[in-house]
Amino acid sequence: MQASNTPVKFVFTGSVGAGKTTAIAAISETQPISTEAKPSEGHVLKHKTTTTVAMDYGELTLEDGNKLHLYGTPGQRRFDFMCHILIRGALGLIVLIDNSHDDPLSELDYYLNLNAEFLLKNPAVIGVTHYDQSASPSVDAYYRALQERGDNWPVVHADARKPNDVILLLDTLLALLAYG
Repeated sequence: MQASNTPVKFVFTGSVGAGKTTAIAAISETQPISTEAKPSEGHVLKHKTTTTVAMDYGELTLEDGNKLHLYGTPGQRRFDFMCHILIRGALGLIVLIDNSHDDPLSELDYYLNLNAEFLLKNPAVIGVTHYDQSASPSVDAYYRALQERGDNWPVVHADARKPNDVILLLDTLLALLAYG
């Protein structure tokens, strides 16, 4: 990717508690903008004291001078409309799935369906978080689920707290953009 004045926009989406806010905060060069509030859904309250209600935002400059604009969507389904707003103009999608969720593969399916129109023309990377809390399903199970859908997106274990893991997700997405 050559440096240009055109902003490069990527969106982090996925289930509640998967680490979208944390991932952006881990790599943003600027103080991230976050819209955290007390959750209103009971199942969310069990896992977190605050959750994103509009969006997260951070910035990262690549070695080639390109600036990445990083947006995070809310995980609560009642805010799904924000995903459709934030995805406009994005070049790629990082779908974070909490592997300790009751049914992480259905969460993957949900977020891929929510973004199906976008994904017809743009790439995605699947980041499996909380693998340390639950090693099941395996990465192979994610690949089988993607294959059944007819999708061929890379799947990466990622700890959203670790900048190198988040950078790996971004590098994978950038490689998909560069090399298809």
